[in-house]
Amino acid sequence: MSGTARVLIGHGTENDFVVLPDPDGTVWPEDRLDAAMVRRLCERRSGLGGDGVLRVVRSVHVPDAPAVLGGSLGRCEWFMDHRNADGSHAEMCGNGIRLFLHGLITEGLLDRSACAAGVLVGTRGGPRLVGVTPDGGYWVDMGPARPFGHGAAALGGASFAGRAVSMGNPHLACLTDVDVDTLDLTGAPGVDAGLFPEGVNVEFVNVVEPGAHIRLRVSERGVGETRSCGTGACAAAWTALEAAGASTGRVVVDVPGGRLAVRIEPGTTVLSGPAVIVGVGELSQEWLGS
Repeated sequence: MSGTARVLIGHGTENDFVVLPDPDGTVWPEDRLDAAMVRRLCERRSGLGGDGVLRVVRSVHVPDAPAVLGGSLGRCEWFMDHRNADGSHAEMCGNGIRLFLHGLITEGLLDRSACAAGVLVGTRGGPRLVGVTPDGGYWVDMGPARPFGHGAAALGGASFAGRAVSMGNPHLACLTDVDVDTLDLTGAPGVDAGLFPEGVNVEFVNVVEPGAHIRLRVSERGVGETRSCGTGACAAAWTALEAAGASTGRVVVDVPGGRLAVRIEPGTTVLSGPAVIVGVGELSQEWLGS
């Protein structure tokens, strides 16, 4: 690989990512950032380790950007090229896109003071508006939660009823009285492949205060259990509000990696939370060539 392979490591409520700055699309084109390379980068023993990879690239350099962004392509200078740890492409990630904007600011590609009103970022789930908060965190307009049925997750010999909700990617949010800390998520929950033909992220949710406060654990497709999932927090918050008989409201969401806030409004969902860059450096030629 020619050129400098610059890399950032960061997380949003401990949902961690390898961030690859590639503004002009020359360092990590598709034939280099293939599924095998993504798996190597995300490997926690022989690579850098992460729940996924975020390539920071201008939308004009992403082959499938026109198809997923449509008429919004010209308004999205930047594209979050998100890959799951298994190498597959991912549509959207609420924790990842906050880290993505943080990476743009850290790399000097955007000025933080210009991001308060939001910056439109392209994703495979469509354009998303993301901005900064006064406390140093970030917010992202996740778009509307779109329910598409009911299902169940099989785990440990038990069945957990859930609500199928799309946040640009599919979720099954299961409200349960079983303490989520007691669940064994080392294996993927069983789900209805007919309802979720492309797989699904499964949230197990305890309601702390109806319509206002929940805690959850999540098993993400292509990854396994993660410390946090932004789209999952949104899907779970929407489900908790529905169960409380409400269609709008603000829900505090506790995940193993920290705390998020989700505001459900008419026609959209806003997720707020932190983003942290842990380290910045370069990939060695020794590793790249191995």
